[in-house]
Amino acid sequence: MAVFTPVSEAELTVWLNNYSLGKLLELQGIASGIENTNYFVTTSNGRYVLTLFEKLSPGELPFYLNLMAHLAQHGIPCPSPMADQHNHFLGELNDKPACIVSRLSGKSLTQPNVADCAAVGAMLGQLHSAAQSFTQSMINARAASWRAHTASQVIPFLSPQDAALLQSEIIFHAQHTLSTLPQGIIHADLFRDNVLFDGARVSGLIDFYFACNDSLLYDLAITVNDWCMGADSALDQPRTQAMLRAYHEVRPLLSAEREVWPIALRVAALRFWLSRLHDLHLPRDGELINAHDPEQFKHILQRHIATNGDAVWL
Repeated sequence: MAVFTPVSEAELTVWLNNYSLGKLLELQGIASGIENTNYFVTTSNGRYVLTLFEKLSPGELPFYLNLMAHLAQHGIPCPSPMADQHNHFLGELNDKPACIVSRLSGKSLTQPNVADCAAVGAMLGQLHSAAQSFTQSMINARAASWRAHTASQVIPFLSPQDAALLQSEIIFHAQHTLSTLPQGIIHADLFRDNVLFDGARVSGLIDFYFACNDSLLYDLAITVNDWCMGADSALDQPRTQAMLRAYHEVRPLLSAEREVWPIALRVAALRFWLSRLHDLHLPRDGELINAHDPEQFKHILQRHIATNGDAVWL
């Protein structure tokens, strides 16, 4: 398990006494993920996912749980938090904040096609639209100040060339922000492993624990950088256009957003290059077993710089 807090069946059975979810039948650890400890839980009433939070504090978590509940109520296929007998979504298990949510059907894709990318683009537009009526807010903890601080931490581990690239991008994005574009709640991590498909249908959006308020275009760029990327770190034009068009049909993109699309792609790539560099070089004890390769997003960033975002648009 990527972030490991062990939970036994006996411990979970006691914890589930606070809920009306039936008798525990099976407990299975989930190996993916790098932020939280997750288990599949099967009870006599249904299938769920148990999450123990390794980084987020109890004070931060109501935003994420209330957001998922709000989105689920507005037709977005995301996990629905289960309330305990005191009507609380958040509990504590083995000294960690914990919650249990509905388990969604479907599976993630590793090789998405044009139709898959269109389906994700439309769903992302629906998410952004549904979240407009959510009244709580959360700052982006991985925005400009985090980028500058994290860069200073990882630069000692980099080659002179990579350090120069990183420093120049930090300066560039401090001077070219997306702050004047349409803002709202974003998922901020809608990679392929956080989307479930049941046939051709998007059946689930999961892992909302990076969600925050930021530019909606930035969220679209994060998603495109994963779903529409070719093996050569260049955007696949048919998949990219399919995602952008499908998103645009749900939430029409402004001309101002189109103009800064290459910048959005660059800052989205920079964010994940930085986080992967940090996870690789400065992991917490016992935290990361499956660290992702930072080189992937360095190459994506370099490609965006060289090609101005590949000039792919609607």
